[in-house]
Amino acid sequence: MADLTALLDDLRAESADLDDLVAGLDRAGLTTPTPAVGWTIAHQIAHLAWTDRWSLLAARDAEGFRAATEGEFTSGADPVEAGAAEGVGEEPAALLGRWRAGREELASALREAEAAGLRLPWFGPPMKPATMATARLMETWAHGQDVADALDVERKPTARLRQVAHLGVRTMGFAFAQHGLPVPPPDRPIRVELTAPDGELWTWGAEDAEDRVTGPALDFCLLVTKRRHRDDLVLRAEGATASAWLPIAQAFAGPPGEGRPSRAAS
Repeated sequence: MADLTALLDDLRAESADLDDLVAGLDRAGLTTPTPAVGWTIAHQIAHLAWTDRWSLLAARDAEGFRAATEGEFTSGADPVEAGAAEGVGEEPAALLGRWRAGREELASALREAEAAGLRLPWFGPPMKPATMATARLMETWAHGQDVADALDVERKPTARLRQVAHLGVRTMGFAFAQHGLPVPPPDRPIRVELTAPDGELWTWGAEDAEDRVTGPALDFCLLVTKRRHRDDLVLRAEGATASAWLPIAQAFAGPPGEGRPSRAAS
């Protein structure tokens, strides 16, 4: 069973690292464009705050969450874009303040949900509080990468990448389904071997699997969050299933999007 306390500690640390990047920005700094087309740094932070708000509603009021999604996500407008736009023009103290308060309240709500044995509704299948915490960690790291790229900052990878990588591995079947492709059967497992930032080997899947993915954990996390193009990463796929998976891999719910263009081709 996943350790929710450890996951929330990792989430808090990941959020703090991102906070360090944006804490000193003024309104002009928050308007810095990021690699996500049309999104500034303010959009990125507002999006995290928006998703935390939905996560909090799921943890505290399942029926309210279902009712709200039926209204907001069937109106024809794009609620994700609208949520991100909430940060445009907002004073830095207000934007960062509500992001900080929201993520702390969500951590408390997830602890309460875990103690009550709840599964939380979401835009995909219901999930345990620990899975929700892992998803929030993944998204915080991914959007933090957008902010770091916008500010031309190179972040030091940490052991927290293991949680991002784990989610990337666990969502393999989802990635195939998102692209209308047959989901690989259980008898065709993929062995994933990733080199952690400290040199440790992180592994998933049967050791004798014919299909394999190997490479740096950082590169795999950049791939499954669509923050780098496949051609710009040092990842190796062996076998037909593994080779088909890497170009479409994604650790997040929703449409895959276009991803990032190849830097090698520019």
